[in-house]
Amino acid sequence: MEKRVLGRTGYRVTILTIGGAGPGFTPNAEEGVRAFEMALEKGLNMVDIAPSYGEAELRLGPLISKYRSRLVIAEKTLERTREGAWRELKQSLARLGVDSFDIYQFHAVSSLEELDRILGRGGALEAFLEARDTGLVKHIGITVHNDMRIVLRALERFDFDTVLIPVYAAAMVHPTPENDFRPVLKAALDRDVGVIAIKSIARRRWPGERATVGGRPFVSWYEPFVDQEDIDLAVWYTLSQEGVATYSMCSELSLWPKMISAAERFRRLTPEEQAQVVERFRQRGAKPLFPERL
Repeated sequence: MEKRVLGRTGYRVTILTIGGAGPGFTPNAEEGVRAFEMALEKGLNMVDIAPSYGEAELRLGPLISKYRSRLVIAEKTLERTREGAWRELKQSLARLGVDSFDIYQFHAVSSLEELDRILGRGGALEAFLEARDTGLVKHIGITVHNDMRIVLRALERFDFDTVLIPVYAAAMVHPTPENDFRPVLKAALDRDVGVIAIKSIARRRWPGERATVGGRPFVSWYEPFVDQEDIDLAVWYTLSQEGVATYSMCSELSLWPKMISAAERFRRLTPEEQAQVVERFRQRGAKPLFPERL
């Protein structure tokens, strides 16, 4: 599988990242472990994980510790204070059985007020900086799901090493300042910030009652594309965006083989082909996930 450099971190990461949410939220712990092992066998060398991903840290900790030398670990925290971030950082290190994280991220920052708390006096950034100075964290990142303007402001206020954002064709069905990832990609390229993409195969929010797979509800909170051809185009669209280093797989484990297959056969789409993908998905009822009013 193709590898790309994740911005200034210098890490050469596979164009697919193992998303910790799937193994963490699946009702079957063994299924989650098997999916993780399968991804490792396919050569994926980066994992994106968080304490908020159900049982992910506890289920995957032994494997992450075992294969530490092969993995780039991107951890997250929802804590916004110095004290809370320190506490959760130490807990996550212990659960995964590692001495340090390659990337530690402020998870799901959803407002400028939240960003102020993180960056202000007594905020989580103080813990991140101390952890970086002492070697517990190598690089600092931020993840934003709902409003790309928050990412742009964050990059103005702190020299982040990575950003994790939604980069997906359905957003371009109706681009708005909240969901238009293109200005963020440009800013990241200008600053040599590594970009981790999410939501590639998102079609829209569930229109009503959730569908099921294998007799259980889809783990994914949004409705994903499920046909191989659509997944191919969705993944290729995301990975064709200049600046994107890797895409973190969605939480629905049943779709992991299809996403991996798409990445193994990755073909960079021309601008004309990208526009065709957006139009194809528009005709299939695709809509941006944010803002919710769309």
